[in-house]
Amino acid sequence: MNRPQPIEKMVEIIKRLPGVGPKMAERLSYHILKMTSAEVDRLVDSIQKARQTMCYCDICFNLSETNPCPVCSDKSRDKDVICVVETPQDLIAISKVKDYKGLYFVLGGALSPLDAIGPDDIKISQLLKRLKSSSIKEVILATDTDSKGEMTAVYISQIIKPLRIKITRLGYGLPVGGDIEYADEVTISRAIAGRKEM
Repeated sequence: MNRPQPIEKMVEIIKRLPGVGPKMAERLSYHILKMTSAEVDRLVDSIQKARQTMCYCDICFNLSETNPCPVCSDKSRDKDVICVVETPQDLIAISKVKDYKGLYFVLGGALSPLDAIGPDDIKISQLLKRLKSSSIKEVILATDTDSKGEMTAVYISQIIKPLRIKITRLGYGLPVGGDIEYADEVTISRAIAGRKEM
């Protein structure tokens, strides 16, 4: 027996969300149908309010309720260092680390030739423009460690080199509390390469 058409429509829409497959979309659809009318109204209202009130910062391209965003407006931040991330979610993750007091820049994705995403499809030209018009002395490349993130970091480092700005990459290695025996060769190799004197 096929699903009723309204549920089928919900599943099709929810399935388009990143990381949501057909089974999860079906589960979420049925869960939403079990919610009270008040809960559904709150969900719809929160989505609509977020869409209406959120914008991209003109300086760093982070999602924010204000433009410029609170980070770019904060006069106490270190203006010499900028951390380049792929998404606003990455920025949030790094901002939880209290040791980092510099600026940010959100690329809006990563290079991916197989998906037809090139340098013009993410904010690389805007990053270059910002670097040329500021006194930034160090760029921290905090892109993902997958092939897309690595390719993006290498590409950006090559186009920034002529600006004579220090380029660093996040250190990678063993997670805190992890067992070495379960780590793969690449992780161990990076941990050894990124070792520090004690």
